[in-house]
Amino acid sequence: MLDNFGDETITSSSHVEKLALIRQGVGRDTISDLTTNLIKHYLLRYTSEFATAHIALASRKTVSVPRAKFNYKTQTWATAKYDLPYTNGDFVILTPADLLTKDDTWINRTDMVNSFDLLPEVTDNDQLRADVNNYLRSRLVRRSSDKERREVRAQALLQFPELIDCYIKLKEDTGDQAVVASRDKVDDTRLLLRDQVQRAAHDLAEKTDLFEKPWTSYDEALQAIDTFKHYVENQDGWRVINRGSGKGFANESEVQGFFGLLLQDSRFDVNREVNNGRGPVDFKISVALDSALIEFKLAKSSSLERNMERQLEVYERANKTKASVFVVIAYSTAEVSKATRAIKRLGLDQADPRRVVVIDASPKQSASKV
Repeated sequence: MLDNFGDETITSSSHVEKLALIRQGVGRDTISDLTTNLIKHYLLRYTSEFATAHIALASRKTVSVPRAKFNYKTQTWATAKYDLPYTNGDFVILTPADLLTKDDTWINRTDMVNSFDLLPEVTDNDQLRADVNNYLRSRLVRRSSDKERREVRAQALLQFPELIDCYIKLKEDTGDQAVVASRDKVDDTRLLLRDQVQRAAHDLAEKTDLFEKPWTSYDEALQAIDTFKHYVENQDGWRVINRGSGKGFANESEVQGFFGLLLQDSRFDVNREVNNGRGPVDFKISVALDSALIEFKLAKSSSLERNMERQLEVYERANKTKASVFVVIAYSTAEVSKATRAIKRLGLDQADPRRVVVIDASPKQSASKV
């Protein structure tokens, strides 16, 4: 399928995203890693120039970076030296804002499968169109389910790889929309990662005294969650994760990032996405053999009750601890009610009610309007 890479006839140029179109599971992370490696020298040079101009000498270091750029004469990757920001024993690479995004690339497999019916019309090859239509007719009937249709279309893309180039051509022809979509994503990312995170970090530092007394890892987890709950529900912290104004709510990963701000100065060892054999738990707080786990879930999740009942028990066995807390983020009063009903049905409010915490991130009225 990649035999014509670099010599495409249907598309106007080559696209690295083509690698992610061929097989399920090769997604944006793979493309991001590949792209970063291909432009590593550019990113390092960009960072070095910025650091030299704006960062104090004491916070920089000349670093030899392996596989920084490609030597076309020797056909090998070469090491290069750069003057880079340096903190906590490692260098930092900066990324230009117009390269940042948090969603799928403009060219992606999910969109290709969803756009399948348009693809044969992109090509001037009448025989290809006829072959594709015959292939579909021989494998689909009127009663075929949506899942069956998706599977047949995915197989058709393997059978007729020219369709992949047809999809890329379709995306090239609408490339002006990609610029607008990318700009919107960058603005949203900047709002989240810079403005809102900085605001949350400042607020939490001003309004909490989390690390003033000694206790166990479970105490630390409970107090951090209680502090975060109080911040969200009573100190306008809901505005940070429930953006409103037509904007999407923060997803689980983003909420975890905000919560992680609370723990960055903890005297305990705090790790995220720890996987000891049964899947990654969101947070593990530990010191020596004393450890506690924290798992976040959005109330809107269709698997909320099942996860609430079983997930932490599995993680506890894998991490050899009995101390864990399940945190539910609710973005509306209806979601608060849904989570509360699930807790009662499972009897989780009986033994230790601290084990499941619901954080009400629904919009709140100003005190002057109550």
